[in-house]
Amino acid sequence: MNRTLLLYGFALWVIGTIGVRFGGQVLLRPESAASTIVLYVLSVLAMAFLTRRLCRVAGLARSEWPAGAVSLALPTLLLDPLSSAFFRNVFPNITPSAAGLFGGWMLCCCAGAMLGATLGLARGEATGR
Repeated sequence: MNRTLLLYGFALWVIGTIGVRFGGQVLLRPESAASTIVLYVLSVLAMAFLTRRLCRVAGLARSEWPAGAVSLALPTLLLDPLSSAFFRNVFPNITPSAAGLFGGWMLCCCAGAMLGATLGLARGEATGR
């Protein structure tokens, strides 16, 4: 477990939760399949990029990036199930029908982190920083 990336992950979770609390109704629109797909794809790409960047900032060897991604995603994986379970209370500005969309979005963000940390390892990049 990388403490630095865990703290980054917790900070991202706090900032993200506050952002969704006040502006999530713009992003989470269950009536629009197109906006949901765009949100999911952009989130995977953004998290892949961010994870790679933060692993470099944390000074991890390339072979340590997958564990770093777990540290980064752990706050989301542990805390957003509560946000989903109590969706109406945590996000009163968002229609309750968006709870599943929110859960899927969080999975896409975590998947992006895992992809960002592991893409390229098979090409022999495991030894570099």
